[in-house]
Amino acid sequence: MIGETTEYRMVIHGEQRYTVRDAIEAAPGLVVFRMPDNQSLNCAARWRIGHHGGLAIAEAMRREDAFKGAEILVQSGIDWTQDTETIQAALSGDTVSDLTAKLSWAWCEQPGSSYMPGNVTRNGTYTDADIEAAAAEYKADGLNALQILTAMTHSVPWMGLDTEDFNEAQNRIVALADAA
Repeated sequence: MIGETTEYRMVIHGEQRYTVRDAIEAAPGLVVFRMPDNQSLNCAARWRIGHHGGLAIAEAMRREDAFKGAEILVQSGIDWTQDTETIQAALSGDTVSDLTAKLSWAWCEQPGSSYMPGNVTRNGTYTDADIEAAAAEYKADGLNALQILTAMTHSVPWMGLDTEDFNEAQNRIVALADAA
């Protein structure tokens, strides 16, 4: 289902447009992209599912969840290549409720619903320095591996990592913190 990288013009704050250069065509009419660091600074869910017309449909903490959400949208039978007004006119309240529920099972939410105080644009990305700092903090607190896992799932940048990236980071932190 994952297609080519494309340029995507998202609509923000009404009619303002912002170009995302590395959006991925998830399906005809749908793209998945990471929110640029200078947009939605308080939104920890950095991955968006967008309609080709520029409007956001859903957001997710992890890239893999955004693609699962796009798959759910495709399975809905809606022709996402249509313009926004045509799609909106065809959707009933029950259809929207059903799609919202199905998207939630893939950890996708309404855009802008994952507000956190402060700048959380780095959620889902980390450096070696981040790993070393987290390991030192967890070691000083005397946390064991399970406690480290729990703490990481609720803090930036770790909560936004895809599964494999999270597992790798957690393993490195546990080893550096001597918390096996």
